[in-house]
Amino acid sequence: MTLNYDVIVIGGGHAGCEAASAAARMGASTCLVTMDMNKIAQMSCNPAVGGIAKGQIVREVDALGGQMGIITDATAIQFRMLNRSKGPAVWSPRAQCDRGRFIWRWRQALDSTPGLDIWQDQATELIVEGRRARGVRTIWGAELLAGSVVITAGTFLNGLMHIGRRQVEGGRIAEPAAHHLTESITRHGIRAGRMKTGTPVRIDRRSVHFEDMEVQEGEADFHRFSFMDTGRRLPQLPCWTCYTNPDVHEALRAALPYSPLYNGQIRSIGPRYCPSIETKLVTFPDKGQHPLFLEPEGTDTNEMYLNGFSSSLPMDAQIEALRHIPALRDVKVYRPGYAIEYDFFDPTQLKHTLESKVVAGLFLAGQVNGTTGYEEAAGQGLVAGVNAALACSGGEPFVMRRDESYIGVLIDDLVTKGVDEPYRMFTSRAEYRILLRQDDADARLTERAYAMGLATRQRYDRWMAKKAGIEGIEKLCKETSVKPLEINPALENLGTTPLREGCKLIDLLGRPQLSMDALAAIVPQLREKIESLPDRREETAEAAEIRIKYKGYIERERMVAEKMHRLEDIKIKGRFNYAEMQQLSTEARQKLQSIDPVTLAQASRIPGVSPSDINVMLVLMGR
Repeated sequence: MTLNYDVIVIGGGHAGCEAASAAARMGASTCLVTMDMNKIAQMSCNPAVGGIAKGQIVREVDALGGQMGIITDATAIQFRMLNRSKGPAVWSPRAQCDRGRFIWRWRQALDSTPGLDIWQDQATELIVEGRRARGVRTIWGAELLAGSVVITAGTFLNGLMHIGRRQVEGGRIAEPAAHHLTESITRHGIRAGRMKTGTPVRIDRRSVHFEDMEVQEGEADFHRFSFMDTGRRLPQLPCWTCYTNPDVHEALRAALPYSPLYNGQIRSIGPRYCPSIETKLVTFPDKGQHPLFLEPEGTDTNEMYLNGFSSSLPMDAQIEALRHIPALRDVKVYRPGYAIEYDFFDPTQLKHTLESKVVAGLFLAGQVNGTTGYEEAAGQGLVAGVNAALACSGGEPFVMRRDESYIGVLIDDLVTKGVDEPYRMFTSRAEYRILLRQDDADARLTERAYAMGLATRQRYDRWMAKKAGIEGIEKLCKETSVKPLEINPALENLGTTPLREGCKLIDLLGRPQLSMDALAAIVPQLREKIESLPDRREETAEAAEIRIKYKGYIERERMVAEKMHRLEDIKIKGRFNYAEMQQLSTEARQKLQSIDPVTLAQASRIPGVSPSDINVMLVLMGR
């Protein structure tokens, strides 16, 4: 049987779902191929979305018209804004989700997307004609043909799971691995490697002594992931914290000879920033305890996730160690933690559109590019899906800059620097993080998404209304003066210096002791302005406050970004024969020849290419 589409997406995880949804919204006839329609957007590890820098990515996906933010809000059972003690540049939303409801809401979203079909099957072969991807063949003999193919296979490509010395083939616990697809891709010159990740034990809440743990409640304010009219509709549940101890560590160390990570059984590289409990013991041998977070998996289940206890040790060793923790002395588990090895493809062989440089029409997104995390996968999936659709219609490629989004930082890091371990996003990876705040993702991206047909008119209208509200508050603050006699008593009560003479509200709001809420409570004009907003008053007022308070920092960083744009405008692809440029260092010649950067700015970010190498190239271009 042969089926024809514009875009075929292989894999129904977070990258695949966003890719298929985006491609269909762009008007491309799309088919999502998944091994199990009942596990669409499965949360293989923690049923949580967001976190440091990851929350910013989800806000960007939402601002572009993606689904992850909307579905997270609808299924959240705890929400927190992380890093509130620091500046707003690094505030990061995070939500614990109901795992089952998250899957079902994604399934509903895909089923209701016009132009999108779902096909339950397993792709085994990439069809390539004349160095261009033309479709896939499946394990059941179907031939699916398309103008673009997007591979988002997660950890399933030749997946191998480890618990102690036992090994079982699979892409996820109780799910088969995908064989042959990697080999059908690499035979065309695309480089592949192996990576490793892991997941913790799942615990029966009925066996936990919660009286020996610390409760961690969520937040109930106006913050959420989606800029649309969504809210948290499910009961909000607490999480719980406890710690390992020397007895736990002794039990774990005794089992290290049976650890696949340390007996040579696993040879691939795992994530540095989400290590297993046994890696923590080896890396930090003098540390007497490590924090653990017990998190609910849903409102209607006893299953709980023990964050911080990822492991591939034998199951009896894991359980014995856990029972040395007072709160878990009678612990019962649903399943032990395990590690999984899987194939990935060298991302330096990709363009910034996530299309392969080797095989035209082939796009890759998610863990197959060497990343880790649902959020990183979703951001890549959206970009790959949009560009796969544009490749079919002949539209201009959709590329995101480093000063425009964390997604742009993520993709540029992958294609420019490559990976030697699973890539995880952090705020420290973004040099323009003051411009890439979680509160202004819609300001950065929604108009662009609407112009290309990715975001709906409803989303665009909501952003324009919010934009008008922000500008209205800023205008009032610039024009409204306050006098010492009117405001000094309130200022003294708020712990800030009284005025000696009148000033504008905008100058008063610059004080760190004063918030928009506090100022609105004592200035009637400001309070009336905020109350007159038709919608999303708190969100709009917060966005205006951040823009006012951090105006100087924002403008300075934007100037730096604009200077870098000059290098971005200098196209160098195809202009140099790097192998013959003896003026460059040997390492620079090798790296430039391998990656073949599009712009001088991209060349400057390649590890091993020094500022002097860039200057040489500028001089040669001047000649």
